[in-house]
Amino acid sequence: MVVESLPDDTAGILRVRGPLEFKCLLDSTDVIPRTFGRLRSEVKSQFCVFTLQNSPVVIWPNRGCAVTPKDLTPNNLLVDLLQWTQSGENEVDKRAARKKNKKTATVRVIDLQLMMEMTRSGPSPTPVISKDVRKSHFLCANLPMDCVVTFTATDTIDRACSRLLEALITQLCEMEKVTLQHMKGNSVLVPEPLHFLLPDPHGLVTVVYPGEVPDSQLETQRRELHQRFGLPEDWPFFRRANVYRFANEPFRDGYLRNPHSALVHPNLDSGKLYLVQGVYSYHHYMQDRMDDNGWGCAYRSLQTICSWFQQQGHVDHAVPTHREIQQALVDVGDKPKAFVGSRQWIGSFEVQAVLNQLFGVTSKIMFVSQGSELASKGRELANHFLTEGTPVMIGGGVLAHTILGVAWSEVTGQIRFLILDPHYTGAEDLQVITDKGWCGWKGPDFWDQTAYYNLCLPQRPRVL
Repeated sequence: MVVESLPDDTAGILRVRGPLEFKCLLDSTDVIPRTFGRLRSEVKSQFCVFTLQNSPVVIWPNRGCAVTPKDLTPNNLLVDLLQWTQSGENEVDKRAARKKNKKTATVRVIDLQLMMEMTRSGPSPTPVISKDVRKSHFLCANLPMDCVVTFTATDTIDRACSRLLEALITQLCEMEKVTLQHMKGNSVLVPEPLHFLLPDPHGLVTVVYPGEVPDSQLETQRRELHQRFGLPEDWPFFRRANVYRFANEPFRDGYLRNPHSALVHPNLDSGKLYLVQGVYSYHHYMQDRMDDNGWGCAYRSLQTICSWFQQQGHVDHAVPTHREIQQALVDVGDKPKAFVGSRQWIGSFEVQAVLNQLFGVTSKIMFVSQGSELASKGRELANHFLTEGTPVMIGGGVLAHTILGVAWSEVTGQIRFLILDPHYTGAEDLQVITDKGWCGWKGPDFWDQTAYYNLCLPQRPRVL
């Protein structure tokens, strides 16, 4: 296991990936350790090479950290490599970078490719051909090496690559342990390295899991990890859904994640922030080729809540469509069959029923007889985000919103609500969404002071 903290002076993440060919005859009990030993020797050899993606930069970390082109030396700062990757950007990438929200700070990632030189100098050995007729099992697989180290603005190429080599050797040792632990007869599972970002002071952690083994069968390993890092055993930090998402790896489904992280939070006298914990995706009107403008706001709020449970690893179920939500309400006996395919609204009680029916998630309902009372619910909402951390759906009249947190002062009673508005109909443009207030902090006057409201507060499962 490799532990890398992300201190305040972190300039970025240095990441190396690439396959190492694992080949051996399963003819003895020590063949697996010997093969891993050979791979560790390869990584330590002069033939190990790092190449910078989309650039002419090549690094030989075991040859005194030799670097090409000639403009670079081992004593160059690691951040100097960034200029070599910018030239590889196409115009689409450049326009996206210019358009990117300036409020959002992302960690730079320098991607290296792990390779081994095939052409090697020195005298060639005389070929010898031998024939040995016997039955045996030959194992051949590619180990998906994936190591990361953080770097600061003062780190040199030489220093950073030395730490990266240490991380590769450590990862091979972890892969050997996992391979031997899960080997059954001649069946071997390919180990899978995954990265997780833990709360301070731990930072970025790399864990090796046995490939193809589902999370449901890895609870023992996760429990050991929680104990090792002193983490609570009622929150899933090490499920595959919790893997760290690098800045240069956008989500392929097109949804924005955690748009509230780009906001400047209010500063109340003696106030504290109580926010949603974990990752969710923003669901709103007109997504997924679905015209639900005017009737689907509660469906979208429910989808945001469902995405939270999915992306924390609590459930394997995909975020339900409008039709699946309606079918769930029919199945539970809350709606007639004709409800499926309709454009009828739903409210907090229906959201509660769907969460229970599809995910087995229970919820509490908070009833507020008029909007003016919401200003006095700071303690209850603060406690919810502190202990449960889930998004809250609030419905009143014909409108539904998602509450992602509160800024609340126990001394003065001041409160602000962090609102994610499902009524947005535009593109997934973080700048527009935050600047126009579709995700933003609202005062008590945001609510209709005379309308009633029901709040659905989902309760998270206490699992690791």
